Amino acid sequence: MNNQNKERIGVKFGILIGLIIILMIPMVMIKDLIYERSEMQEQVKQDIAMSSSAQQRLLGPFIYVEYERDITREKTVSIVKEQTFLLPDTLQIHSKLDTFEKYRSIYKATLYRSNNTLTGVFKTSELEFLKKHRVTSISLAFGISDIRGIGLDSVVKVADEKVKILPGTQLRKLPDGIHTPLNLSQLLKDSELSFVADLYLQGMEKLSISPLGRESRISMAANWPHPSFEGAYLPVNSDISNEGFTANWQASFFSTNMKSTFENCILRSICSDLTERTMGVSLVDPVDHYLKSHRAVNYALMVILLVMASFFLLELVREEPIHPVQYGFVGLALAIFYLLLISLSEHLGFGVAYMISTLAATGLLSWYVTGVLKSKVLGGYFFIGLTLLYSLLYGMLGAEDYALLMGSLICFIVLSLVMILTRRINWYSSSRKEVTAQEVSPASNAPS
Repeated sequence: MNNQNKERIGVKFGILIGLIIILMIPMVMIKDLIYERSEMQEQVKQDIAMSSSAQQRLLGPFIYVEYERDITREKTVSIVKEQTFLLPDTLQIHSKLDTFEKYRSIYKATLYRSNNTLTGVFKTSELEFLKKHRVTSISLAFGISDIRGIGLDSVVKVADEKVKILPGTQLRKLPDGIHTPLNLSQLLKDSELSFVADLYLQGMEKLSISPLGRESRISMAANWPHPSFEGAYLPVNSDISNEGFTANWQASFFSTNMKSTFENCILRSICSDLTERTMGVSLVDPVDHYLKSHRAVNYALMVILLVMASFFLLELVREEPIHPVQYGFVGLALAIFYLLLISLSEHLGFGVAYMISTLAATGLLSWYVTGVLKSKVLGGYFFIGLTLLYSLLYGMLGAEDYALLMGSLICFIVLSLVMILTRRINWYSSSRKEVTAQEVSPASNAPS
Protein backbone atom coordinates (compact mmCIF):
# COMPACT_ATOMS: atom_id res chain seq x y z
CA MET A 1 0.00 0.00 0.00
CA ASN A 2 1.36 3.42 -0.97
CA ASN A 3 0.53 5.59 2.04
CA GLN A 4 1.69 8.80 0.34
CA ASN A 5 -0.56 8.23 -2.68
CA LYS A 6 -3.43 7.22 -0.42
CA GLU A 7 -3.07 10.43 1.54
CA ARG A 8 -2.88 12.53 -1.67
CA ILE A 9 -6.11 11.03 -3.03
CA GLY A 10 -7.88 11.50 0.31
CA VAL A 11 -6.82 15.15 0.57
CA LYS A 12 -7.85 15.88 -3.02
CA PHE A 13 -11.21 14.20 -2.47
CA GLY A 14 -11.81 16.25 0.68
CA ILE A 15 -10.88 19.46 -1.16
CA LEU A 16 -13.39 18.62 -3.90
CA ILE A 17 -16.17 18.04 -1.39
CA GLY A 18 -15.40 21.38 0.25
CA LEU A 19 -15.26 23.11 -3.14
CA ILE A 20 -18.67 21.69 -4.12
CA ILE A 21 -20.13 22.94 -0.83
CA ILE A 22 -18.65 26.40 -1.45
CA LEU A 23 -20.10 26.42 -5.00
CA MET A 24 -23.57 26.03 -3.48
CA ILE A 25 -23.23 29.60 -2.15
CA PRO A 26 -23.37 31.25 -5.61
CA MET A 27 -26.15 28.80 -6.57
CA VAL A 28 -28.20 29.97 -3.60
CA MET A 29 -27.54 33.57 -4.61
CA ILE A 30 -28.68 32.82 -8.17
CA LYS A 31 -31.82 31.14 -6.84
CA ASP A 32 -32.53 34.24 -4.73
CA LEU A 33 -32.02 36.38 -7.84
CA ILE A 34 -34.55 34.28 -9.76
CA TYR A 35 -37.03 34.66 -6.92
CA GLU A 36 -36.44 38.41 -6.82
CA ARG A 37 -36.99 38.82 -10.57
CA SER A 38 -40.09 36.63 -10.39
CA GLU A 39 -41.48 38.77 -7.57
CA MET A 40 -40.76 41.86 -9.64
CA GLN A 41 -42.77 40.40 -12.52
CA GLU A 42 -45.70 39.68 -10.18
CA GLN A 43 -45.49 43.25 -8.90
CA VAL A 44 -45.66 44.52 -12.49
CA LYS A 45 -48.78 42.38 -13.04
CA GLN A 46 -50.37 43.89 -9.95
CA ASP A 47 -49.50 47.40 -11.12
CA ILE A 48 -51.04 46.71 -14.54
CA ALA A 49 -54.13 45.27 -12.83
CA MET A 50 -54.44 48.39 -10.67
CA SER A 51 -54.32 50.65 -13.73
CA SER A 52 -56.38 48.38 -15.99
CA SER A 53 -58.44 45.45 -14.69
CA ALA A 54 -57.72 42.35 -12.64
CA GLN A 55 -59.03 38.80 -12.75
CA GLN A 56 -62.75 38.74 -13.43
CA ARG A 57 -65.51 36.76 -11.74
CA LEU A 58 -69.01 36.93 -13.18
CA LEU A 59 -71.93 36.23 -10.84
CA GLY A 60 -75.50 36.37 -12.01
CA PRO A 61 -77.90 37.46 -13.03
CA PHE A 62 -80.23 37.34 -10.04
CA ILE A 63 -83.28 39.29 -8.92
CA TYR A 64 -82.95 41.04 -5.59
CA VAL A 65 -86.01 42.37 -3.73
CA GLU A 66 -86.36 44.52 -0.64
CA TYR A 67 -89.83 44.79 0.89
CA GLU A 68 -91.68 45.64 4.10
CA ARG A 69 -94.26 43.61 5.93
CA ASP A 70 -96.46 44.35 8.92
CA ILE A 71 -96.29 42.30 12.11
CA THR A 72 -99.03 42.65 14.70
CA ARG A 73 -98.12 41.94 18.32
CA GLU A 74 -100.48 42.70 21.19
CA LYS A 75 -102.49 45.12 19.04
CA THR A 76 -99.30 46.88 17.98
CA VAL A 77 -98.34 46.93 14.33
CA SER A 78 -94.64 47.05 13.54
CA ILE A 79 -92.93 47.26 10.16
CA VAL A 80 -90.22 44.76 9.40
CA LYS A 81 -87.83 45.15 6.48
CA GLU A 82 -87.16 41.94 4.59
CA GLN A 83 -85.21 40.89 1.56
CA THR A 84 -85.45 37.99 -0.86
CA PHE A 85 -83.92 36.90 -4.14
CA LEU A 86 -84.68 34.81 -7.19
CA LEU A 87 -82.17 32.82 -9.24
CA PRO A 88 -82.63 31.92 -12.91
CA ASP A 89 -84.48 28.74 -13.77
CA THR A 90 -82.30 28.34 -16.86
CA LEU A 91 -79.02 30.09 -17.59
CA GLN A 92 -76.84 29.91 -20.69
CA ILE A 93 -73.54 31.80 -20.86
CA HIS A 94 -71.16 31.93 -23.80
CA SER A 95 -67.85 33.74 -23.34
CA LYS A 96 -65.43 34.53 -26.14
CA LEU A 97 -62.01 35.79 -25.10
CA ASP A 98 -59.47 37.66 -27.21
CA THR A 99 -56.09 37.87 -25.51
CA PHE A 100 -53.40 40.53 -25.69
CA GLU A 101 -50.29 41.49 -23.74
CA LYS A 102 -49.16 44.59 -21.90
CA TYR A 103 -45.50 45.32 -21.17
CA ARG A 104 -43.64 47.33 -18.60
CA SER A 105 -39.91 47.25 -19.25
CA ILE A 106 -39.04 43.58 -19.87
CA TYR A 107 -42.03 42.26 -17.92
CA LYS A 108 -45.44 41.46 -19.35
CA ALA A 109 -48.96 40.49 -18.33
CA THR A 110 -51.61 38.59 -20.29
CA LEU A 111 -54.98 40.32 -20.54
CA TYR A 112 -58.17 39.55 -22.42
CA ARG A 113 -61.29 41.20 -23.77
CA SER A 114 -64.33 38.98 -23.43
CA ASN A 115 -67.80 39.12 -24.96
CA ASN A 116 -70.16 37.38 -22.54
CA THR A 117 -73.66 36.58 -23.79
CA LEU A 118 -76.08 35.56 -21.02
CA THR A 119 -79.59 34.29 -21.72
CA GLY A 120 -82.18 32.61 -19.52
CA VAL A 121 -85.53 32.65 -17.78
CA PHE A 122 -86.76 33.44 -14.26
CA LYS A 123 -89.80 31.62 -12.83
CA THR A 124 -91.45 34.69 -11.31
CA SER A 125 -94.37 32.75 -9.84
CA GLU A 126 -92.15 32.18 -6.79
CA LEU A 127 -92.50 35.90 -5.99
CA GLU A 128 -96.33 36.03 -5.98
CA PHE A 129 -96.29 36.53 -2.23
CA LEU A 130 -94.88 40.02 -2.74
CA LYS A 131 -98.35 41.26 -3.72
CA LYS A 132 -99.25 41.17 -0.03
CA HIS A 133 -96.36 43.40 1.02
CA ARG A 134 -94.88 46.80 0.23
CA VAL A 135 -92.02 46.40 -2.20
CA THR A 136 -89.38 49.12 -1.81
CA SER A 137 -86.82 47.93 -4.37
CA ILE A 138 -86.55 45.34 -7.14
CA SER A 139 -83.52 44.97 -9.37
CA LEU A 140 -81.89 42.57 -11.78
CA ALA A 141 -78.23 42.42 -10.77
CA PHE A 142 -74.95 41.05 -12.11
CA GLY A 143 -71.93 40.65 -9.86
CA ILE A 144 -68.62 41.64 -11.52
CA SER A 145 -65.46 41.42 -9.43
CA ASP A 146 -63.65 44.32 -11.14
CA ILE A 147 -66.22 46.73 -12.54
CA ARG A 148 -63.48 48.82 -14.18
CA GLY A 149 -63.28 46.18 -16.89
CA ILE A 150 -66.87 46.52 -18.13
CA GLY A 151 -67.24 47.87 -21.64
CA LEU A 152 -69.50 50.77 -22.66
CA ASP A 153 -71.17 48.60 -25.31
CA SER A 154 -72.68 46.27 -22.70
CA VAL A 155 -76.44 45.79 -23.15
CA VAL A 156 -79.15 44.20 -20.97
CA LYS A 157 -82.64 43.31 -22.16
CA VAL A 158 -85.52 42.20 -19.95
CA ALA A 159 -88.58 40.69 -21.63
CA ASP A 160 -87.11 41.74 -25.01
CA GLU A 161 -86.87 45.38 -23.90
CA LYS A 162 -83.57 47.19 -23.51
CA VAL A 163 -83.13 48.50 -19.96
CA LYS A 164 -80.89 51.05 -18.33
CA ILE A 165 -77.72 49.77 -16.64
CA LEU A 166 -76.73 51.31 -13.31
CA PRO A 167 -73.52 50.77 -11.31
CA GLY A 168 -73.41 48.50 -8.27
CA THR A 169 -75.60 45.58 -7.24
CA GLN A 170 -77.23 47.29 -4.21
CA LEU A 171 -76.09 44.36 -2.06
CA ARG A 172 -73.86 45.02 0.90
CA LYS A 173 -72.03 41.70 0.68
CA LEU A 174 -71.63 41.77 -3.14
CA PRO A 175 -71.39 45.45 -3.99
CA ASP A 176 -69.35 45.28 -7.22
CA GLY A 177 -71.34 44.89 -10.41
CA ILE A 178 -74.30 46.39 -12.24
CA HIS A 179 -78.08 46.37 -11.85
CA THR A 180 -81.22 47.50 -13.61
CA PRO A 181 -84.39 48.51 -11.70
CA LEU A 182 -87.57 46.48 -12.17
CA ASN A 183 -91.15 47.01 -10.98
CA LEU A 184 -93.50 44.49 -9.45
CA SER A 185 -96.05 44.64 -12.25
CA GLN A 186 -93.37 43.98 -14.83
CA LEU A 187 -92.00 41.15 -12.73
CA LEU A 188 -95.34 39.38 -12.21
CA LYS A 189 -96.90 40.13 -15.59
CA ASP A 190 -96.19 36.58 -16.72
CA SER A 191 -95.09 33.43 -14.94
CA GLU A 192 -91.71 33.72 -16.66
CA LEU A 193 -89.33 36.62 -17.20
CA SER A 194 -86.71 36.28 -19.92
CA PHE A 195 -83.44 38.19 -20.10
CA VAL A 196 -80.57 38.70 -22.54
CA ALA A 197 -77.29 40.41 -21.64
CA ASP A 198 -74.19 41.18 -23.67
CA LEU A 199 -71.47 42.08 -21.19
CA TYR A 200 -68.07 43.15 -22.48
CA LEU A 201 -65.42 42.57 -19.85
CA GLN A 202 -61.69 43.16 -19.81
CA GLY A 203 -59.64 41.18 -17.34
CA MET A 204 -56.26 39.68 -16.59
CA GLU A 205 -55.30 36.02 -16.90
CA LYS A 206 -58.42 34.49 -15.35
CA LEU A 207 -62.19 34.46 -15.96
CA SER A 208 -64.49 32.52 -13.63
CA ILE A 209 -68.29 32.21 -13.60
CA SER A 210 -70.67 31.21 -10.82
CA PRO A 211 -73.45 28.90 -12.13
CA LEU A 212 -76.50 30.50 -10.50
CA GLY A 213 -79.13 28.84 -12.68
CA ARG A 214 -81.25 25.89 -11.64
CA GLU A 215 -79.83 24.51 -14.86
CA SER A 216 -76.65 26.22 -16.08
CA ARG A 217 -74.86 25.68 -19.37
CA ILE A 218 -71.61 27.58 -19.86
CA SER A 219 -69.24 27.63 -22.81
CA MET A 220 -65.97 29.44 -23.39
CA ALA A 221 -63.75 29.96 -26.42
CA ALA A 222 -60.44 31.81 -26.68
CA ASN A 223 -57.47 32.26 -28.98
CA TRP A 224 -55.14 31.06 -26.19
CA PRO A 225 -53.68 27.55 -26.64
CA HIS A 226 -52.64 26.99 -23.01
CA PRO A 227 -55.73 27.04 -20.76
CA SER A 228 -55.86 25.78 -17.19
CA PHE A 229 -59.42 24.94 -16.22
CA GLU A 230 -60.02 25.91 -12.62
CA GLY A 231 -62.77 26.16 -10.06
CA ALA A 232 -65.03 23.65 -8.34
CA TYR A 233 -66.22 22.13 -11.62
CA LEU A 234 -64.24 20.94 -14.63
CA PRO A 235 -65.67 21.14 -18.16
CA VAL A 236 -67.72 18.21 -19.44
CA ASN A 237 -65.79 18.49 -22.69
CA SER A 238 -63.02 20.65 -24.11
CA ASP A 239 -60.97 21.01 -27.28
CA ILE A 240 -57.47 22.51 -27.21
CA SER A 241 -55.38 23.26 -30.29
CA ASN A 242 -52.56 25.58 -31.33
CA GLU A 243 -55.15 28.17 -32.34
CA GLY A 244 -57.02 28.23 -29.02
CA PHE A 245 -59.54 26.26 -26.99
CA THR A 246 -63.24 25.67 -26.45
CA ALA A 247 -64.84 24.24 -23.31
CA ASN A 248 -68.34 23.48 -22.03
CA TRP A 249 -69.73 23.12 -18.52
CA GLN A 250 -73.06 21.96 -17.14
CA ALA A 251 -74.39 22.32 -13.62
CA SER A 252 -77.64 22.20 -11.66
CA PHE A 253 -78.88 22.96 -8.17
CA PHE A 254 -78.45 19.26 -7.36
CA SER A 255 -74.71 19.39 -8.06
CA THR A 256 -73.95 22.92 -6.86
CA ASN A 257 -76.43 23.53 -4.02
CA MET A 258 -76.16 27.09 -5.30
CA LYS A 259 -79.52 28.28 -3.99
CA SER A 260 -78.63 27.56 -0.36
CA THR A 261 -75.12 28.88 -0.86
CA PHE A 262 -76.40 32.13 -2.34
CA GLU A 263 -78.97 32.48 0.43
CA ASN A 264 -76.29 32.08 3.09
CA CYS A 265 -74.30 34.90 1.49
CA ILE A 266 -77.13 37.35 0.87
CA LEU A 267 -79.21 36.78 4.00
CA ARG A 268 -76.64 35.52 6.51
CA SER A 269 -73.39 37.11 5.24
CA ILE A 270 -71.62 33.76 4.88
CA CYS A 271 -70.05 34.10 1.43
CA SER A 272 -66.95 31.87 1.57
CA ASP A 273 -68.68 28.94 -0.16
CA LEU A 274 -70.17 31.18 -2.85
CA THR A 275 -66.78 32.50 -3.93
CA GLU A 276 -65.51 28.93 -4.32
CA ARG A 277 -68.43 27.63 -6.42
CA THR A 278 -67.06 28.72 -9.78
CA MET A 279 -66.04 27.31 -13.13
CA GLY A 280 -63.59 29.02 -15.42
CA VAL A 281 -60.17 29.21 -16.97
CA SER A 282 -56.74 30.67 -16.34
CA LEU A 283 -54.61 31.72 -19.29
CA VAL A 284 -51.35 30.03 -18.37
CA ASP A 285 -48.06 31.37 -19.72
CA PRO A 286 -46.32 28.24 -21.09
CA VAL A 287 -42.93 30.00 -21.19
CA ASP A 288 -42.53 31.02 -17.57
CA HIS A 289 -38.76 31.33 -17.75
CA TYR A 290 -38.47 32.16 -14.04
CA LEU A 291 -40.20 28.93 -13.06
CA LYS A 292 -38.09 26.87 -15.47
CA SER A 293 -34.88 28.62 -14.38
CA HIS A 294 -35.75 27.91 -10.76
CA ARG A 295 -36.28 24.24 -11.58
CA ALA A 296 -33.01 24.16 -13.53
CA VAL A 297 -31.10 25.47 -10.49
CA ASN A 298 -32.60 22.65 -8.43
CA TYR A 299 -30.55 20.25 -10.57
CA ALA A 300 -27.34 22.29 -10.24
CA LEU A 301 -25.89 20.06 -7.53
CA MET A 302 -26.31 16.99 -9.74
CA VAL A 303 -24.59 18.70 -12.69
CA ILE A 304 -21.69 19.96 -10.56
CA LEU A 305 -21.19 16.56 -8.93
CA LEU A 306 -21.12 14.77 -12.29
CA VAL A 307 -18.66 17.22 -13.87
CA MET A 308 -16.37 17.34 -10.84
CA ALA A 309 -16.41 13.55 -10.60
CA SER A 310 -15.44 13.35 -14.29
CA PHE A 311 -12.45 15.65 -13.68
CA PHE A 312 -11.40 13.67 -10.64
CA LEU A 313 -11.51 10.37 -12.54
CA LEU A 314 -9.53 11.86 -15.44
CA GLU A 315 -6.91 13.01 -12.97
CA LEU A 316 -6.65 9.53 -11.45
CA VAL A 317 -6.55 7.72 -14.78
CA ARG A 318 -4.03 10.01 -16.50
CA GLU A 319 -1.92 10.68 -13.40
CA GLU A 320 -1.80 14.36 -14.36
CA PRO A 321 -2.64 16.36 -11.25
CA ILE A 322 -5.32 19.04 -11.59
CA HIS A 323 -4.95 21.95 -9.18
CA PRO A 324 -7.90 22.83 -6.90
CA VAL A 325 -7.92 26.31 -8.48
CA GLN A 326 -8.63 24.66 -11.82
CA TYR A 327 -11.48 22.72 -10.26
CA GLY A 328 -12.74 26.05 -8.93
CA PHE A 329 -12.73 27.63 -12.39
CA VAL A 330 -14.75 24.68 -13.71
CA GLY A 331 -17.27 25.05 -10.91
CA LEU A 332 -17.63 28.78 -11.48
CA ALA A 333 -18.23 28.17 -15.20
CA LEU A 334 -21.02 25.76 -14.28
CA ALA A 335 -22.54 28.39 -11.98
CA ILE A 336 -22.27 31.15 -14.60
CA PHE A 337 -24.40 28.95 -16.90
CA TYR A 338 -27.43 29.57 -14.68
CA LEU A 339 -26.75 33.30 -14.46
CA LEU A 340 -26.58 33.47 -18.26
CA LEU A 341 -29.77 31.43 -18.48
CA ILE A 342 -31.90 33.73 -16.33
CA SER A 343 -30.53 36.97 -17.82
CA LEU A 344 -30.87 35.87 -21.46
CA SER A 345 -34.30 34.28 -20.98
CA GLU A 346 -35.75 37.66 -19.95
CA HIS A 347 -35.00 38.97 -23.43
CA LEU A 348 -34.86 35.95 -25.77
CA GLY A 349 -37.18 33.38 -24.21
CA PHE A 350 -36.21 30.29 -22.24
CA GLY A 351 -35.53 27.93 -25.17
CA VAL A 352 -33.13 30.23 -27.03
CA ALA A 353 -31.47 31.34 -23.77
CA TYR A 354 -30.91 27.74 -22.73
CA MET A 355 -29.29 26.88 -26.07
CA ILE A 356 -26.96 29.89 -25.98
CA SER A 357 -26.02 29.28 -22.33
CA THR A 358 -25.35 25.60 -23.04
CA LEU A 359 -23.10 26.38 -26.01
CA ALA A 360 -21.25 29.04 -24.01
CA ALA A 361 -20.68 26.82 -20.96
CA THR A 362 -19.79 23.64 -22.85
CA GLY A 363 -17.55 25.54 -25.28
CA LEU A 364 -15.64 27.28 -22.49
CA LEU A 365 -15.25 24.13 -20.39
CA SER A 366 -14.21 21.98 -23.36
CA TRP A 367 -11.59 24.53 -24.39
CA TYR A 368 -10.35 24.65 -20.79
CA VAL A 369 -10.21 20.85 -20.51
CA THR A 370 -8.24 20.65 -23.77
CA GLY A 371 -5.64 23.01 -22.33
CA VAL A 372 -5.49 21.47 -18.86
CA LEU A 373 -5.26 17.85 -20.02
CA LYS A 374 -3.37 18.70 -23.25
CA SER A 375 -5.72 16.52 -25.28
CA LYS A 376 -8.10 17.69 -28.00
CA VAL A 377 -9.72 14.26 -28.00
CA LEU A 378 -10.64 14.49 -24.31
CA GLY A 379 -11.82 18.05 -24.87
CA GLY A 380 -14.11 16.84 -27.66
CA TYR A 381 -15.43 13.97 -25.56
CA PHE A 382 -16.05 16.40 -22.70
CA PHE A 383 -17.98 18.73 -25.04
CA ILE A 384 -20.18 15.88 -26.23
CA GLY A 385 -20.79 14.57 -22.72
CA LEU A 386 -21.61 17.96 -21.23
CA THR A 387 -23.90 18.82 -24.16
CA LEU A 388 -25.73 15.54 -23.65
CA LEU A 389 -26.06 16.25 -19.94
CA TYR A 390 -27.56 19.71 -20.52
CA SER A 391 -29.86 18.27 -23.21
CA LEU A 392 -31.17 15.70 -20.75
CA LEU A 393 -31.63 18.45 -18.17
CA TYR A 394 -33.68 20.46 -20.68
CA GLY A 395 -35.83 17.40 -21.29
CA MET A 396 -36.46 17.06 -17.57
CA LEU A 397 -37.50 20.71 -17.32
CA GLY A 398 -40.07 20.20 -20.08
CA ALA A 399 -41.41 16.87 -18.76
CA GLU A 400 -42.66 18.08 -15.40
CA ASP A 401 -44.60 14.91 -14.60
CA TYR A 402 -41.59 12.68 -15.34
CA ALA A 403 -38.78 14.95 -14.10
CA LEU A 404 -38.11 12.92 -10.94
CA LEU A 405 -38.13 9.63 -12.84
CA MET A 406 -35.78 10.97 -15.53
CA GLY A 407 -33.43 12.46 -12.93
CA SER A 408 -33.31 9.19 -11.00
CA LEU A 409 -32.58 7.18 -14.15
CA ILE A 410 -29.81 9.59 -15.21
CA CYS A 411 -28.12 9.36 -11.80
CA PHE A 412 -28.36 5.57 -11.86
CA ILE A 413 -26.98 5.31 -15.40
CA VAL A 414 -24.09 7.69 -14.70
CA LEU A 415 -23.19 5.91 -11.46
CA SER A 416 -23.29 2.55 -13.27
CA LEU A 417 -20.96 3.84 -16.01
CA VAL A 418 -18.53 5.27 -13.46
CA MET A 419 -18.45 1.98 -11.54
CA ILE A 420 -17.94 -0.03 -14.74
CA LEU A 421 -15.19 2.21 -16.07
CA THR A 422 -13.30 2.37 -12.77
CA ARG A 423 -13.65 -1.23 -11.68
CA ARG A 424 -9.99 -1.98 -12.56
CA ILE A 425 -8.48 1.09 -10.93
CA ASN A 426 -6.34 0.42 -7.87
CA TRP A 427 -7.12 3.50 -5.81
CA TYR A 428 -3.97 3.00 -3.68
CA SER A 429 -1.60 2.53 -6.60
CA SER A 430 0.22 5.27 -8.48
CA SER A 431 0.46 3.16 -11.66
CA ARG A 432 -1.50 4.38 -14.68
CA LYS A 433 -4.35 2.15 -15.93
CA GLU A 434 -6.84 2.74 -18.69
CA VAL A 435 -10.55 2.79 -17.94
CA THR A 436 -11.21 -0.14 -20.28
CA ALA A 437 -10.93 -3.89 -20.10
CA GLN A 438 -7.36 -3.69 -21.48
CA GLU A 439 -4.58 -2.83 -19.07
CA VAL A 440 -1.42 -1.04 -20.25
CA SER A 441 1.70 -0.56 -18.09
CA PRO A 442 3.73 2.54 -19.18
CA ALA A 443 7.51 2.33 -19.18
CA SER A 444 7.67 5.04 -16.56
CA ASN A 445 6.03 2.68 -14.08
CA ALA A 446 8.56 -0.15 -14.66
CA PRO A 447 10.35 -1.20 -11.47
CA SER A 448 13.77 0.40 -11.12
